[in-house]
Amino acid sequence: MLKAVNRVLLGLAGLVLLALGLAVLAAGLDLWRRWNLDPPSGWLWSGPDEVLLGRGSPAWWQDAGWWRWLVVIGVPAALLLLALWWLAVQLRRQRADTVLVDSGDGYGALLRAGTLEDAVAAEAGTMAGVERAKVTLGRRRTGVRARVAVALAAHAGPAGTLAGLREGPLEHARTSAGLDRLSADVRMRSARHRAGRVS
Repeated sequence: MLKAVNRVLLGLAGLVLLALGLAVLAAGLDLWRRWNLDPPSGWLWSGPDEVLLGRGSPAWWQDAGWWRWLVVIGVPAALLLLALWWLAVQLRRQRADTVLVDSGDGYGALLRAGTLEDAVAAEAGTMAGVERAKVTLGRRRTGVRARVAVALAAHAGPAGTLAGLREGPLEHARTSAGLDRLSADVRMRSARHRAGRVS
């Protein structure tokens, strides 16, 4: 979800900046006159000799009425709140980068979370009835938490698969990383298959 929001916001910001840049370029190079085009109605800057913001308030701003203050205060406030929310989401990193492995002799090693995720997903994928598995490790106050997404075959039983995950890949990951506990959220869905064609 966070990646999707980031991409949408960056895309919108890029489109706005591109539109503003093209508008300034068209006016600065006098493209409206050279290409015999009429600028849109109400266009503020259509030629290199015109000023975008002159002295005093423009007529349309004088005639705007009460809602101009709503625009002046509301739009920047909404943009500021949106920017603060986006920044807070960026700073609240829930995904674990590394996992501290306790070797029991007073020393430890940092294991990349992606390596442990791949190992758990690979072992889960070999279980009967599991077609695909994806594992993501996150940080919680209580320690490391795994999010497991499993695509089940049509003949697989969810209860047996859940027990197998708990006693197999998740337990192996917990013991190999030397964790006291490894809580997990497991989401199961049926695997999708393309319809077969009969020739």
